[in-house]
Amino acid sequence: MQMPLLRDIFVLTLPLTEKILRPVLVYVFLIVAFRLAGKRELAQLNPFDLVVLLTISNTVQNAIIGEDNSVTGGVIGAATLLILNYGVVRFLYTHERLEQVVEGQAAVLIEDGMVQHHCLKDELITLTDLATAAHKQGFSSLDEIDRAVLDPGGSIAFFPKKPTPETARHEEMMKRLDQISAQLAALRA
Repeated sequence: MQMPLLRDIFVLTLPLTEKILRPVLVYVFLIVAFRLAGKRELAQLNPFDLVVLLTISNTVQNAIIGEDNSVTGGVIGAATLLILNYGVVRFLYTHERLEQVVEGQAAVLIEDGMVQHHCLKDELITLTDLATAAHKQGFSSLDEIDRAVLDPGGSIAFFPKKPTPETARHEEMMKRLDQISAQLAALRA
């Protein structure tokens, strides 16, 4: 009874080379697919994008493991993915131009406080998506933002206007308080 259990857990049902080749092929496909799909897929700006990312992992699972459900096969597949990713990241680190081709360029979504609608259209990002991302980073509206950049990795960096509306209100209040203080001092004198 013990032997079939151990065999099912540890014995590979596919050749080792196939166990290594499957994750490599899926990895390459996903890199190309995500590059073609755009930065939006990485940003997870809405529930639909998140669902796509979650279901992709389930969809490619069988392509990676094949008919082998052994622990050994899973470990080999995972190790292959980790080693391959480590190698790709190391290689791209030393080859900047190739990295730009693989990862793409940053996209400026807001410049000088003006929303760049053509860039939003190119990246398939709605104003609502952009405002939601800004809210998550502490901005109450897009009017507070001087510049927003969608990085190749999918994250959006927001840069506030100088001065921020809160800073401008604070400075105005301080000026008024100084004026009132001066008027009170004049009245006392």
